[in-house]
Order: sequence, then C-alpha cells, then structure tokens
Amino acid sequence: MDAHPTLPAPVPAMQVLRLRWMGALMVAASLLAWWATPTKFWSQHTANVKYETLFPASFGGWDLAREQATMIVNPQQQETLDAIYDEVVTKVYIERASGRRVMVSLAYGNNQSRATQVHKPEVCYPAQGFSLLSMRKDLLPAEAAAGGTVPVMRIVAQMGRRIEPLTYWIRAGDTVVRGSIEQNLARIRLGLRGYIPDGLLFRVSEVNPDAAASFALQDRFVRDFLAHLTPAARESVIGSLQGR
Repeated sequence: MDAHPTLPAPVPAMQVLRLRWMGALMVAASLLAWWATPTKFWSQHTANVKYETLFPASFGGWDLAREQATMIVNPQQQETLDAIYDEVVTKVYIERASGRRVMVSLAYGNNQSRATQVHKPEVCYPAQGFSLLSMRKDLLPAEAAAGGTVPVMRIVAQMGRRIEPLTYWIRAGDTVVRGSIEQNLARIRLGLRGYIPDGLLFRVSEVNPDAAASFALQDRFVRDFLAHLTPAARESVIGSLQGR
C-alpha cells in the first residue's frame, strides 16, 4: 500500500482564469438585473384620477342612457378582473342627433407587469364566444388639443347575428399602444427608465352590421369625449401622444 496518496493534478492556469471570468460575469449579470429592475410606479403621475368622474350625464352631443347595460361575469372572471384592474367603468351613451347608442368601457390597472397587464379585446371577445371578422390598426382623427390623432385598433366581432364593430386603445404609461408587441415595448421602455407602467384600456363599440358607419359614430364619440376633458384628465386617458 502506497504510504503517499496521489495528490490531484493542479488546475491549469487557463482554466482558473476562465472560472474567474465566469464568476465575475455572473456577479455582473446579477447586479445589472438588480439595477434594471423597475422600482417606481408610473401611476404616481395619475394617482388622483377617478375615472368614473370623467363620464358626465351629458357632454357634446351625447347623453348618458337612463338604462345602463350591465356586464354579468362569473366569479372566476370577476376574480381575474379584480386582480388586474383597480377601476372599471362601463357606460352607454346616446347620440342626441341620431338616437344611436355606443357602449363605452374603461379599465385601469396601476401595475402593468406581464402577469397583470390589461386584457386586449382580440383576446377577450373570442373567449366570450365571438369570432373576429377583421382587425386592423388605424389613426383616429381627434382635436388638436388631443394631439391630432389617436392610434387605435379597429375590430369587427360577431356572435350569432350580433355584429359589433369596436375601437380601442391602451395607454401604457405615457404612450398609447395597440397590440401585444407595442404593449411589451412600452413596458420595456419605461422599465429602462425605472418605472413599472400603469395601463388603461379604452373601448367604444356599437351593435351594427355596417362597420364603416359604426366606426364613424365611434370617432365622433371619442372626439367629443376627449374635447370635454381637462388637459390633465385627457393625458390620463391618452398619455402624451406627441411623444409617441
């Protein structure tokens, strides 16, 4: 039996150097991730806004309908809504000149991390049994005070004989976005500035098989609605459009 046990071979200097570099890179990556993690909420800029108060009984050529449509959801859906949104407002307005009705929905959440970001209509409507007949990005002409145009998504959804054209946009932090890619880019952009974005979904729709006529009605509503808001309230709904 050998009285002198064999010692392990020394680690080559190059391998030692490589291990040290790998350790340094791991520490640097951890520090970078910590540094880049957002810690401030963008909602501090809109913390005093109560969105329900932005919808008066009358404005422009519109009156609030006496009988308001209600959305019935099951407990699981309500639990999800409560987890995502801090405030949900639904209204029905009647255009005084034509008697036509538009349905308006605003949903606000102060934390737009990936797990709690607002749900887009192109996802929610099919989940409720609708088929999407069309979907496209568009620019909604608005008053100069609102920034000229509002980037929106136009969707035509159908369930049975019900055809519902709808227009929506999402404010993510200070930017209006349409679709998942723009939504994620806005979250990353604000994250690099140290902010966790808030999010607001604004949707207006009408039950009408004539999509072109319905979108024209929705544009009139949005223009009148934005025009009646104060500059601060308007920014809480559409952000800083000039900065997009």
